[in-house]
Amino acid sequence: MPVFPLEYELPTELIAQEPCDPRDHARLLVARRSDRSLEHRRFFDLPALLGPGDLLVLNDTRVVPARLLGKRARTGGKWEGLFLRETGDSAWELLCQTRGRVHAGEMIDIEPGPLRLKLIERLPDGRWLAKPLMPDGRPHAPREDPNTASVMTTVELLQRFGHVPLPPYIRKGIERPEDRERYQTIYAKSAGAVAAPTAGLHFTERVFAGLAERGIGWTTVTLHVGLATFQPIQVDDYAQHRMHSEWGQITHAAVDAIADCKARGGRVVAVGTTAVRVLETAARDVSLQAWAGETDLFIHPPYDFKVVDALLTNFHLPRTTLLLLVSAFAEVDLLQRAYASAIADRYRFYSYGDTMLVLP
Repeated sequence: MPVFPLEYELPTELIAQEPCDPRDHARLLVARRSDRSLEHRRFFDLPALLGPGDLLVLNDTRVVPARLLGKRARTGGKWEGLFLRETGDSAWELLCQTRGRVHAGEMIDIEPGPLRLKLIERLPDGRWLAKPLMPDGRPHAPREDPNTASVMTTVELLQRFGHVPLPPYIRKGIERPEDRERYQTIYAKSAGAVAAPTAGLHFTERVFAGLAERGIGWTTVTLHVGLATFQPIQVDDYAQHRMHSEWGQITHAAVDAIADCKARGGRVVAVGTTAVRVLETAARDVSLQAWAGETDLFIHPPYDFKVVDALLTNFHLPRTTLLLLVSAFAEVDLLQRAYASAIADRYRFYSYGDTMLVLP
């Protein structure tokens, strides 16, 4: 049975409750596989740590305000939900949390209203299928329907009624107004994630300018980050873990940029584990090619990386698929030393925390 490669105890005070301000002043731990060295820097040093011809691959997903608060219409009891995705028939897939059991057919009044959800069907893993209803009781429908031109899209509904889906270890998930901007990368574009691709939170226009001056390029892929990515693995044998799928995409333009980088001898630097999953999915069976669809790729030791040469990543919770991916890339002994050093030097951990750059 595979043994989890990294178990560690983290003092509670090292779990970052606020983002670094400014973003690019976050601490950066540099781990080099070639000589097993560790170096302490700041994120704004990133351009100096990479070389001309290198290429960053960023995940341009945009976090939607997926946390919903409301009351059960029948009992008045408090209810909390997390939007996961929209299905093909304009229903919503949700996680629900409330006292007692909820039942199909129940109505949930979202606060502040007016928006009502009708619970349709219980799904596996604690999920529910629900239909959003407009104030007059009409079902929500896509704007493309000419008969419902005034109906808001799902993203618009979430922007109006939803809250930032902060993980529970940040202020017990309670948002502040500034989280709408700070729990989002500055290059976020494609709405659909329910959690931030946190390695990208540290980038600023100043960093991008420094990269351009050094002749370091960047391109984007998309992976709509789901909640399951961050959940601890429950089974003892992590190889038996069932990876939930997430929607991703890599365009022909990004594939061409990566091919050009490799041809000139540059390194492909994945910004975050989510970018890694897109790149390695798109190169799973053949050479890297444009791709779009669902991926359930589960990367854990040992793994032969086909595209990624370097990795920029935040510090992750124990027993998660994220940490297993980094363990496969960084090698377990180096990662153990890096985490021990980060804890000893009081780095800030998790979503709003500091970051690490793993170089060849």
